Amino acid sequence: MNLKLISIFPQNRFQNRLCLLTLSVSLCSIVVTQSATGQQDKVLFSSDHPPTQSETKSAKSIDTISDAERSSLNFVDYDLDVHLIPAKSQLSVRAKLVVRNVGTEPLTDLAFQLSSSLTWESFAMRNGDRIVPLVFAQHLVDTDTDHTGQAKEAIVTLPQPLAPGATIELTTFYSGEIQQSAKRLERIGAPVDQAAAADWDKIAPDSTALRGFGNVLWYPTASAPALLGDGAKLFQLVGKTRLQQADATIHLRLAVEYTSNPPDAAFFCGQRQPLVAVNENVDAASAANAPGVATADFPRHPLGFRSPSLFLTAGAATTTDNNEIAAVTDHYDTVPSYAAAAIKVQPLLKEWLGPAPLTTLNIIDHSGQPFEDDSLLVAPMRAIDSDALAPSLIHSLTHAWFRSSHVWLDEGVPQFMSLLWLEHTQGRDIALQQLQQQINTLALVEPASTEAVDQPQGGQSLIQASDEIYYRTKAAAVLWMLRSIVGNDVLKQALQGYRQIGSQDDDPKEFQRVLERASHKDLNWFFNDWVYQDRGLPDLTIASVTPRQLPAQGLKAASWLVAIEVRNNGDAAAEVPVTVRSGALTTTERLRIMGRSSASTRIVFEGTPDEVIVNDGSVPEIGASTHTKQIVMH
Repeated sequence: MNLKLISIFPQNRFQNRLCLLTLSVSLCSIVVTQSATGQQDKVLFSSDHPPTQSETKSAKSIDTISDAERSSLNFVDYDLDVHLIPAKSQLSVRAKLVVRNVGTEPLTDLAFQLSSSLTWESFAMRNGDRIVPLVFAQHLVDTDTDHTGQAKEAIVTLPQPLAPGATIELTTFYSGEIQQSAKRLERIGAPVDQAAAADWDKIAPDSTALRGFGNVLWYPTASAPALLGDGAKLFQLVGKTRLQQADATIHLRLAVEYTSNPPDAAFFCGQRQPLVAVNENVDAASAANAPGVATADFPRHPLGFRSPSLFLTAGAATTTDNNEIAAVTDHYDTVPSYAAAAIKVQPLLKEWLGPAPLTTLNIIDHSGQPFEDDSLLVAPMRAIDSDALAPSLIHSLTHAWFRSSHVWLDEGVPQFMSLLWLEHTQGRDIALQQLQQQINTLALVEPASTEAVDQPQGGQSLIQASDEIYYRTKAAAVLWMLRSIVGNDVLKQALQGYRQIGSQDDDPKEFQRVLERASHKDLNWFFNDWVYQDRGLPDLTIASVTPRQLPAQGLKAASWLVAIEVRNNGDAAAEVPVTVRSGALTTTERLRIMGRSSASTRIVFEGTPDEVIVNDGSVPEIGASTHTKQIVMH
């Protein structure tokens, strides 16, 4: 894998002279570009309705807004015109929003939140061909969904209540500064350096990095407050919000003011777009210090299971010849390590997922805690040994090789590939130990039993999972089990076939159908218990072991017929390996035990059996995932 360096240089010459009117922070200005040849003006964004003093008063106060009302809004569509001035840490946005009332009661007042460092300037709604100004008030709310530990909440009063299930189209303007803040972590006692490494979001000349809901509220959101230290409430809220809004669509038009060198590219929701720079100065000698605007347009697309993120990059980029990895870094000595690690993991990715990646893995070198959004990885780049780098890189590269609109596959397959890499490099026993450690965490949150087969209490089905212990840990375990049920070759075939449609798949049962066609097996029993519903985990015990010696035949030594009965006291079905062993000699068969039932198998064993082993750690259970029983001869 050869490397080539691609340098990004500022544009010093322009075919057309471009005039720029600077957009004011108040969002009530218009940014216009016009060519010298008389082409039609292009409005980057403008205010349909400037705020007035009367609109800062509302009949509803903060005390009368309930968390149920805050949680009753679901975003259907975002249309964002974003203007950034990194030199001043400033953000100005016109946002067109379509929201739906997903609650059970009509809403007269709508509550929206932004970062506490931003200010709401106006709200309006569309009524036929008219834009109607809306009355609103704003105040601070304590919540750790933003890095400052507070949100600027707007309470918007509607002229008519929004009925349950109904939608409304709104336009809002807001602006302010986003600087790095770790107040929410510092107030719960986190050391300053650790807090800064975790909460690194900011708009600044050296770095513009905004990770979205749960990190920094740079776009409008609607949710009940949540605080760190209140159990897992904040993380659960983030996951549920992502799941609830996965079907929303989002569009971004971005304009970035700069001086001297323009930024090279923008990354929005994990996708890269080049920033096209325009500059009113045509004199190359003075262009180096001239102001300009760079723009990008990200077409409307499904949001998916994510919080919208936005990053700007500048300077040189390094990419591999086959476009597997593109890294934005000043530490060029790190690139060979990443290239070598990619070479190491490439054969396994090709074997399981297909001959080439679907897209490039983009890496932004950043000193804070790592962040991942599909095939975008933001993490510190270090010149370390490729063997040490490969285990983490295979997870990220899998996102470039495989995609699904269903989060349990989109996140579960990379987790599964990490286990396969561990097995490939260190052996099956080490991979099973790693799987078991993950399963132990899963067992703590899974319901021990269900009151009714179709109404599990607690837990999350994989198709509705919002907690990573399910859509990563359990999903990887499910794929590992499917590998044992259908075989390596069949699962490889299914993954490679499915990835061609995965990003457009809107049917939660499509992967099952692909796998059944490849395996010629009915897998409905498995997907019902492990994917479409959460029936908890199996709870297996060896109910009985009955050995019976068989008569010798010819010169063959006497063999034994060992009857094994296994009981499943859990609700989820399990197909596990059942092994009869004597020293190094083993015979294994697979046994399926449905929930709340028993099943038996008979194994012919050459020699005198010593023990029976049920499950080898590959099937998650409520308790231990390996069961042994010594065979006592009578």
